Amino acid sequence: MSRIGKKIIVVPEGVEVKIEKENINIKGKKGELNQFLPNFIKVENNENQIKVFVNNPEDKKQNACWGTFAALIFNMIKGVSEGFEKKLELVGVGFRAQVNGNKIILNIGFSHQVEFPLPQGIEAIVEQNTILLKGIDKQLVGEMAAQIRKLRKPEPYKGKGIRYFGEIVRKKAGKKAGA
Repeated sequence: MSRIGKKIIVVPEGVEVKIEKENINIKGKKGELNQFLPNFIKVENNENQIKVFVNNPEDKKQNACWGTFAALIFNMIKGVSEGFEKKLELVGVGFRAQVNGNKIILNIGFSHQVEFPLPQGIEAIVEQNTILLKGIDKQLVGEMAAQIRKLRKPEPYKGKGIRYFGEIVRKKAGKKAGA
């Protein structure tokens, strides 16, 4: 039995949940999200409480998907009501970022500027050397943050690069003079 799957998901005020046979649609003040549901996942909505069930909890595949889909539904509800955000830091001399429409223009130590297009549903705010990504889809916000970080990962000798806010980068000693 899935511990996460058995938990009751509380729906806050202002969030609408529509359950169809193979789809769940959640609408809130920040937007709308849809999720496909396999035929063995059953979802019940009773007075602002959602319960997730599976047909056969003894089946390994169904048991594995039970908690996953419960967490996906919880994240969808949180996304349309509160939203998600990821913060990135630019560390390095001359490293800068600016938002131009739906693109982030990065100066990260290359001979050219790097333009990173943002998908629909993601908003970026740049303040000094931090980039704040906001959106209602947790997976999409995390994926965009990972792709921006991948452009210039923090290197282990000086620590320069793009890192998550609060990420600790282990530094290596480098070469030392031999005796």
